[in-house]
Amino acid sequence: MNTIYFDNNATTRVAPEVVEEMLPCFTEDYGNPSSMYRFAKKAADRLALARQRIADLLGASPEEIIVTSCGTESDSTAIYAALRSNPSKKHIITSRVEHSAIKNLCEYLARKGYRSTFVPVDKKGMPDLDYLYDHLTDDTAIVSMMWANNETGVLFPVEEIAKNLKEKGIVFHTDAVQAVGKIPIDLKESSIDMLSLSGHKLHAPKGVGALYVRKGTKFSPFLIGGHQEANRRGGTENVASIVGMGKAAELAAAHIADENSRVRQLRDRLEKGLLKQIPDSLINGDPENRLPNTSNLSFEYIEGESILLMMDELGICASSGSACTSGSLEPSHVLRAMGVPYTAAHGSVRFSLSIYNTQEEVDYAVEKLPPIIQRLREMSPFWKQ
Repeated sequence: MNTIYFDNNATTRVAPEVVEEMLPCFTEDYGNPSSMYRFAKKAADRLALARQRIADLLGASPEEIIVTSCGTESDSTAIYAALRSNPSKKHIITSRVEHSAIKNLCEYLARKGYRSTFVPVDKKGMPDLDYLYDHLTDDTAIVSMMWANNETGVLFPVEEIAKNLKEKGIVFHTDAVQAVGKIPIDLKESSIDMLSLSGHKLHAPKGVGALYVRKGTKFSPFLIGGHQEANRRGGTENVASIVGMGKAAELAAAHIADENSRVRQLRDRLEKGLLKQIPDSLINGDPENRLPNTSNLSFEYIEGESILLMMDELGICASSGSACTSGSLEPSHVLRAMGVPYTAAHGSVRFSLSIYNTQEEVDYAVEKLPPIIQRLREMSPFWKQ
């Protein structure tokens, strides 16, 4: 049975070109890039090329890129850097629909003497900017708002927010893990101070990420150790994975047009086919202002986990919008913040496509999913035909 993979917002396959670029780092150019002999310089040169490629994808300079282990580390580094660089300020602002890498950190800091403000969103998942600006104070150290929501794909107006905060002298960070490689980004034309990304979201391996820090932004390291990353992140560099992320960044830049044309068309074909055949189904989030690859659909009166299990039997991979906690199903915090009714939030499924998906795969899902929904509804005590 072939696997049809529609869960690219969770992780992506490593591109063949990325694997090919990484292999020599294990067997040929395996030196420590910090060493002084010529053999090690090969690894150092590979790192420099990777950093340049990442910077090019973002419209940044190579010296503004700090390589990390993942998006979560990048997020934590950004938040702690702002707090440690401004120790007298104890206030953080974020949104109610952030990834757990930001949400849980802000909740943790709120228990450690900091104040965390969570900006609400509307029914389309867009943040209330008036609420954001009204809650800015002289005590605000940093505002962190995601660029693209990992569940709905909704795009936040981060560049507008960054510009307004720059005028007020407040640091702005964006978790752009889902956005990088899917939409055009040019940080030279932006006021964003810090930006997080993760390699495994754009066809690089897991375990590597990066943090963009604009020149002139106050910064305090999160990991203290050696001199690596210009003294901003200690630890011997994961050369092979960084090289892979650099190659993936180069490929992503070349595929941006494909993401926003062919992949978008595949997503729309999937949505239209399912919504046409399945009654009491709806799109969660802003249908227009979202990532080109992401579709979050709710099928009312059933549970998303049951849908996923039956899809899995047919080789189709996707994600649910609810999580099993203590034996009870709790809808996603994102959908709850958007006010999606429980009858719909429980039955939410996220489909996230990539450049490797095909029309044949989409048509297969459109054929197989409606009977699954019908069968589950017939078993549900809440379904009324």
